[in-house]
Amino acid sequence: MKKFTSLISLVGLLLMITACNTPVATSTFDQPAEPPPTQETIPDVVTELPPAPVQDTPVPAAIDAPLVDAPSLVNIRFLNELDGWGVTETQIVRTNDGGVTWYNVTPPAVTEVGYSVSISIFDNDHVWIQVPDMANYPNAGTLYRTSDAGLTWTFVTTPFSSANMTFIDNNNGWALADLGAGAGSQGVAVFQTTDGGATWTQTYTNDPNSPSAGDSLPLGGIKSGLTPLNMQTAWVSGVTYSDGAVYLYRTDDGGANWAQVTTLALPPVALPTQVGFEPVKFVTSQDAFVTVRIPSDQSQLAVFASNDAGNTWSFTPTLIPNGGSADFLSANEAVIYNGEQFYVTHDAARTWSIIPPDVVFGDSFAMMDFVNTLTGWVITIDPTTNHRSLYRTGDGGLTWFPVIP
Repeated sequence: MKKFTSLISLVGLLLMITACNTPVATSTFDQPAEPPPTQETIPDVVTELPPAPVQDTPVPAAIDAPLVDAPSLVNIRFLNELDGWGVTETQIVRTNDGGVTWYNVTPPAVTEVGYSVSISIFDNDHVWIQVPDMANYPNAGTLYRTSDAGLTWTFVTTPFSSANMTFIDNNNGWALADLGAGAGSQGVAVFQTTDGGATWTQTYTNDPNSPSAGDSLPLGGIKSGLTPLNMQTAWVSGVTYSDGAVYLYRTDDGGANWAQVTTLALPPVALPTQVGFEPVKFVTSQDAFVTVRIPSDQSQLAVFASNDAGNTWSFTPTLIPNGGSADFLSANEAVIYNGEQFYVTHDAARTWSIIPPDVVFGDSFAMMDFVNTLTGWVITIDPTTNHRSLYRTGDGGLTWFPVIP
């Protein structure tokens, strides 16, 4: 009997060794160097998704700040399935339970917020809020900073008013400051900080009234934002009123000089139109996406991808009709809303699945924020009453429930 048992053990061991040495079949997606411009992958319509695994989640600890009952949100940014920040017309608010409970963490003396402020969130503890000084626009503002998730704030006066700010760590950040727009042009100044926003150094301006004005980042065109990779390399995107123009500029010397990106070729359908570039989105140090709005008989959204830190860009096959809000979540995953349905990709925008939501958002859709392809939020605004609601999904956009009715 012992010999039989030993034999079984020996056979089992041999089977395990054989299994471990058996090659695993893999599949790869080869992206054509120049996919046909009119090629579109017909998306699969998803009507049912597998349920997410049920896990016991501990109740989040209460935040030491006043509760806010049903805040009227104009902007949100979630860091994970629980922690998020929001902006109302008068407050900065926080949640740590996915949007069910909100706390008022507004900096002292701030009474007006809404669309006028800029917010930059590095992590849940480190957040910056830029409040413009409208009496001295565009040359002054106040920057509030917290390093304890909004429980306390410090503030400094900045040499700019309204700005698109991005911090790449707790100390180093960029700001694209607005100097005023008109007649299809916008003056801007580029600033950097290395001490968490306490001081700022201007590295560029295209203000024609300034003796230090440059023209490598053109005055013409409306800028949509600045995206840094590090403290040397960054991109500014936007739109100019010229058919088929690529409004994407790059700096590799901290913003002192800019050059138009020439490694991004628009598809022929975009050449006779005035296209708009949204800000570049980096999801890793090497992987990035940029969306381009193509106005035509039916507005379309094109997605370009880069796998070499923005040095080269590839046009992905599908043009999304009426594509609008886009969240890029990883090197492979993204969610785009087109006014009626959610488009979801798991293969770096090569193919898309359509998710028809059970709530018809329609014209009430204001914005969305997904933290992964399952969990996301949508702000709606009633066009008649101006009432704002917050919806959440846990199944990729198929079903939604109101967390702020």
